[in-house]
Order: sequence, then structure tokens, then C-alpha cells
Amino acid sequence: MHSIVCVKPVPDPSRFDKLRLDPDTMLLRRDEAPAVINPMDRNALEAAFELKRLFGGAVSALTMAAPSAEEQLQETLALGCDRAVLLSDKAFAGADTLATARCLHAAVRRLGRFDLILCGGCSADGSTGQVGPQLAELLGIPDLTFVCRLELKRKVVRAHCRLENGQAVCETALPALVTLDSAANAPRLTPMHGIQKALRKKITVWSARDLRLAPKTVGLAGSPTRMLNIFTPSSSRKGEILQGSANEVSAQLIEKLRREQILAGGAR
Repeated sequence: MHSIVCVKPVPDPSRFDKLRLDPDTMLLRRDEAPAVINPMDRNALEAAFELKRLFGGAVSALTMAAPSAEEQLQETLALGCDRAVLLSDKAFAGADTLATARCLHAAVRRLGRFDLILCGGCSADGSTGQVGPQLAELLGIPDLTFVCRLELKRKVVRAHCRLENGQAVCETALPALVTLDSAANAPRLTPMHGIQKALRKKITVWSARDLRLAPKTVGLAGSPTRMLNIFTPSSSRKGEILQGSANEVSAQLIEKLRREQILAGGAR
């Protein structure tokens, strides 16, 4: 069985207070905080390792990021991945979710046969949850999102998917794409022997040319969505502190609400 796990380096969530937007491009300045593996992508990795334990095969890690992402890919190798591929090219910079999915789609096709693609439900920095489903659409395979429990039997995936008001149990045949929820499992810690093994493995790096992608289809040029502006809206409402005992304050509040016709019994 061959599982491909899409991982994304994101700014360390514990350092989000250090992040800033570039005023010209309106893109996140990622040099303001150290990068880590996206938390939900760790759940996807753990799910892939469990499937490998049960059914054998291999696990490949795949990411589209800057060259510095080799550090996070080395960690995926230390955790248990058999191969790691980095998609890195200046042409990929500024990509939205669709342009990112195009790059991942081309890379998956180049990797060859696969049974399952696993992703985190969403990323800590963007939180759109769009890349996985978009990649599935480009590949022409079914996708199951925010999976809390994953089972595989006779080439059929059975998944318990988190919904806003409960869960849905879904099944589909392989190949398929699954995005994992944070409740799916408990990601493992990096073992020391894994770190030593990872240092002996080479990370594959592919550019836009290697993937035969035209520059106009990737990065900022290939992104149909753009961040035009972001700001904190001003508020014209003014607060008022009522003085007195609890009974007096309650009476004042009720009178003001009636006067504003918020409560029945006020002026008409």
C-alpha cells in the first residue's frame, strides 16, 4: 500500500503574536516565527503510519514550500516516512489553495501509483480546508474530510467524518483522499533512532520545470483569489457603566432597554 501525506510547514502557533502581513502583497511574512509541521498534518502522518503497520507498503511525504522546509521533511522521515518530496520554486510563491493544489496534483502524478492521499483537515495559518478537496477534484478521486476514525478493508475506506452537528459515516473505494481531524489519533513523538535514519536519507526536490507546470498556472500568477486588504473594523458604539446596588443597576438597565424599545413596555 502506498500512502502519500501532504504536509505544510506553518509558523509555530505558539508564536502567532509575532506574525505580520506584508503591506504591499498582503501575504503573511513567514520569517517572523519558526516553522513547524502543521498540527493536523501530524494526525495525517500518524494515520498513514498505522495503515503501513497493518497492511505494509510505503509512506511518502509531500510539500510545496520554500527550501527551508527540508527541515520539516527531515522530521517526517524521522517519524517514519520512506520518502520525502519538496516542491520548491520561486514561481510557486504567493499561491492560493487552487494554485497549491495544481502543484501537488502534478507531483502526485509524477510519484506514480498510490492508494491513499492523507492531509490535515486544515492548516493553522490559513484554515480554509480547501487544498485536500481541490487536489482530489484535480485527480478525479473521491475525498472524505475531517475524518475522526479511519478503517480500511478490501480496498474500501470507511471513515467517521466530523460535521458541525455530529458525525457521518462514509465509505468509498480506493484510490481516495482523506483529510484528518485532530481527534483522529495521538501523533507520535520523534524517536532518536528515527532522527539518525533520516539524516542518511535524501530529500527529492522538484521545480515547476520538473513538474512541467507553466509559470502562469502556479504561484501568485495562477491564483484566482487575492488578499485585497485586512483591517480591524472601527466601532462607534460606546459603553456605559451603571452604578449602584445590584437591584438599582438592574432597574436602571431595564428602564434603558425599555426606553430603547428593546424590551416591551417602553415608549412607543
